[in-house]
Amino acid sequence: MPPAPPPSPRSAEPPLWPMVRRFLPYLWPRDQPALKVRIIIALLLIIASKIVQVYGAPFALQGVVNDMAKGDRSATALILALVAGYAAARFGSVLFDNLRNAVFERVGQDATRRLAATVFRHLHRLSLRFHLERRTGAVTKVVERGTKSIDVMLYFLLFNIAPTLLELALVLHIFGTNFGGWLVAATLAMVVIYIAFTRVVTDWRNALRAQMNDLDTGAVAHAVDSLLNFETVKYFGAEEREAIRYDRAMAAYATAAVRNQNSLAWLNIGQSFITNLMMALGMGLVVWGWSQGEFNAGNVVLVSTLLAQLFRPLDLLGMVYRTIRQGVVDMAAMFELIDAPAEVVDAPGARDLVVSGGHVRFENVVFDYDPERRILKGIDLDIPAGGTLAVVGPSGAGKSTLARLLYRFYDVTGGRITIDGQDIAGVTQASLRAAVGIVPQDTVLFNDTIAYNIAYGREGATQAEIEAAARGAAIADFIAAQPGGYDARVGERGLKLSGGEKQRVAIARTLLKNPPILILDEATSALDSRTEGEIQATLDTIAKRQTTIVIAHRLSTVVNADEIVVLDAGEVRERGTHTALLRRGGLYAEMWNRQAQERAEERIAAE
Repeated sequence: MPPAPPPSPRSAEPPLWPMVRRFLPYLWPRDQPALKVRIIIALLLIIASKIVQVYGAPFALQGVVNDMAKGDRSATALILALVAGYAAARFGSVLFDNLRNAVFERVGQDATRRLAATVFRHLHRLSLRFHLERRTGAVTKVVERGTKSIDVMLYFLLFNIAPTLLELALVLHIFGTNFGGWLVAATLAMVVIYIAFTRVVTDWRNALRAQMNDLDTGAVAHAVDSLLNFETVKYFGAEEREAIRYDRAMAAYATAAVRNQNSLAWLNIGQSFITNLMMALGMGLVVWGWSQGEFNAGNVVLVSTLLAQLFRPLDLLGMVYRTIRQGVVDMAAMFELIDAPAEVVDAPGARDLVVSGGHVRFENVVFDYDPERRILKGIDLDIPAGGTLAVVGPSGAGKSTLARLLYRFYDVTGGRITIDGQDIAGVTQASLRAAVGIVPQDTVLFNDTIAYNIAYGREGATQAEIEAAARGAAIADFIAAQPGGYDARVGERGLKLSGGEKQRVAIARTLLKNPPILILDEATSALDSRTEGEIQATLDTIAKRQTTIVIAHRLSTVVNADEIVVLDAGEVRERGTHTALLRRGGLYAEMWNRQAQERAEERIAAE
């Protein structure tokens, strides 16, 4: 297995605007004019809401106070009309805001969907090396946080920051027109101080947030890893050990979460002090002007109402800024996944593989996961169309690596692999993998029905074809005995089935695919002797019409191969037929005699 690289350091404060620029195309998709129309309508509703909110309710309330202060009760009808206008303006603001949310919801959800699909596709394009080095729980947590953050960031940028700036401009215009530049200057000063304070404290909190996220991701990844391997945990009686490790991880997360929450309290206190200080200053200046005969009682109400309305989004602005910064942290981690380069990519102008016979050649193939540890050292193999090649040897000799290279899970370090004369590095990966089928030694199934797992071999397979494949894999009787038949679920990673049952499902899945090139990687290792004999007869029949590579530990399963290659330490030590290799008396003969002795001892023990 390739060695895991040291973790790369992550910045606690990823840049904001590069992240914003990266997700803007999801907000304004070129191929979705209907979504663009929704965005324009939502922006128009924002403008309507702010105009009603700034020019409707405060001035109506000011008129009510001024008319009542005059003491002229004959104006009661006018005052009631102003009250009705005040209520209508407040309702109109809420109406426009909620219509805006309803119109924009489709945009946000669509952006989230397309981003999630982009990440998911890219993860499947990444090489096997990437997936062996990353924990599934950690990757899924990063994707979950990142895709959720885009919807939140879109909402706040469009419907909080932009409307707040518009409202601030309108309020400053009213203050400048009615009260002079001093109130405009004071309001601007308050806003600048408020934003500066919020940014400084929030940036400090982001470092705490990043640490908390890392601890949370680590705890979740460990929990998922432990639960996926619960059998191993039970084998070694390590339940309490795992619980203690998880508790320690959660304790570290709890400490970080407490620090993060405490910092939020200090931020809220500071923001409230600034806004309430400005409220007192603005109203006090208007009261002073009233005492000098410049303003009336309604002016105090107008200023207090406008400032209160401005403070509401400004109070949220602190939360919005925190949310956006936190969203940037989450999105940065997700974009790191998107930016992870695919190790194996189609060559420019790659064509689809055309299989005429299935002639496979390994020509002086060299491969290493690490330059300091070479796995294959100049392998030459020739499997003619319809031929069967068996690859045997001790563990770690590089047998399964041959299958991974033929599938192009990795690219060769040196040499080349061809199919019917076509270098597999020059054809599309999709066409290559469509032409190759494998029955792996370690079969992992989807948590779905037996039928679904068999049908995964070929999209669009009919029920009759699924059942035929099950009969060919000698698992049809087992399926018929299940309460749900083919609709019986196999559980997480197929854990409701035994090793042999899972392997037979894998065989049925490959039989259904019916590829011209077949790889059998210890395909019967988990089967009993009787079932192995049945399956082996089926596999032998298939091998007669397909090019087959058999990777085996039990030599009894490869005696009929056209050629047997013995690998040892990444090199071909011996090659020939079963009879010729036994006659030679080399490594193959030694392995055969050892296994024959083991089988004899097992029979004696059974008796």
